[in-house]
Amino acid sequence: MTRAADIDVRPITEAEFPDWNRAVNIGFLREPTLTEDQLATREPWFVPGRLLGAFDGDRCVATFRSFDQQLTAVGGAAVRADAVTNVTVSPTHRRRGILGRMMERDLAAAKERGDVVATLIAAEYPIYGRYGFGPATTAAEWTIDVPRTGLDPRWSGPDDGGGRIDLVDAPDVRKLGPELHDRLRRVQPGAVSRDDLWWQITTGTVQFFHAFVEPHYAVYRSPAGEVEGMVAYTSDGHWGDGKQPLNTAKVKWLMAVSPAAERALWRYLCSIDWIAAVRTGWRAPDDLVPHLFPDPRAACITGQADWLWVRILDVVRAMEARTYAGAGSLVLDVVDGGGRYRVEADADGAGACAATTDSADLTITLSDLATLWLGDESAVRLTALGRAVEERAGAARVADALLRTSRRPWCPDVF
Repeated sequence: MTRAADIDVRPITEAEFPDWNRAVNIGFLREPTLTEDQLATREPWFVPGRLLGAFDGDRCVATFRSFDQQLTAVGGAAVRADAVTNVTVSPTHRRRGILGRMMERDLAAAKERGDVVATLIAAEYPIYGRYGFGPATTAAEWTIDVPRTGLDPRWSGPDDGGGRIDLVDAPDVRKLGPELHDRLRRVQPGAVSRDDLWWQITTGTVQFFHAFVEPHYAVYRSPAGEVEGMVAYTSDGHWGDGKQPLNTAKVKWLMAVSPAAERALWRYLCSIDWIAAVRTGWRAPDDLVPHLFPDPRAACITGQADWLWVRILDVVRAMEARTYAGAGSLVLDVVDGGGRYRVEADADGAGACAATTDSADLTITLSDLATLWLGDESAVRLTALGRAVEERAGAARVADALLRTSRRPWCPDVF
């Protein structure tokens, strides 16, 4: 066995990119060998310095990639994020501290670049808390029993006085989607930026891991003709006894920037002939879906999971980037995050944060501060769980009054 000290962790060169991709596939239990076409589709991943590899001799045995991202904080401000992905360690080289070395190197570089937070989607829960990441958003998936919804099956279009739904094709999605998503991202805490590659992947122009199945695309246009919503969905083509269509529509993604668009798109999906059920895809845990129907029990949660994980790199800038629910003051002792900070918010919700030597109101870890930062978690809950300590009676309730949001944060993306 090669000693851990003899494993070379470093940024890869362009010549090492094929071997690095092979290690990615091995880590994710995919077919190891890549074709030239498959490698070509991954070329946009290669940004010098942002792909790390661990090498045992000439063989890449662990991988790590990060890229620039914008994350929406509470209140709509976009903060710079170091998005972490393609993290693998080959099964022959586990438990040697390789991931820790790659993570330490990447987070140090992110701080030097001036990134405010780091983000990732965790394939396994126990891994990333030890590096200061905490689950900052969750997601849920509903399955809608269409006949049970109580909706009028004679519905033929939006009932908002002129709005309409149109079927569109992939080029339309690439044209209309980015601007619509930016509108959504500006108002949705937890949402992240999408580059042009994302739109190419979602419309099949570029294919990575799986064979592309072209979905159906529909857009909602307001009475003024403005695109306010868009959905991509597929159908499984299931027939019950061979004579009765019992198809399930699977939503790949649905975005809407107005309540009218959201209502119309879900109503449209539930009105398609032969569709007996709709799987919503991963939505915000307080999504409107169930209550859009006369019988909310028609929509049952069939999946729920932690989603976006956040690691705060700069406590002061992160706390000042978001807005607050009202005026107040709180001193946080972040035990593994570089010290003690006073957070103050005015009546308009603007916040200030600075290092302080004042007595702490609440003691918390960096990973648990990340769970509070986007407003999804409760400091009172964390205190009950023993993950936060009230140094002043009632401090957890003060934290919740300042930090929690009326609607829960949501990240629509996987990366």
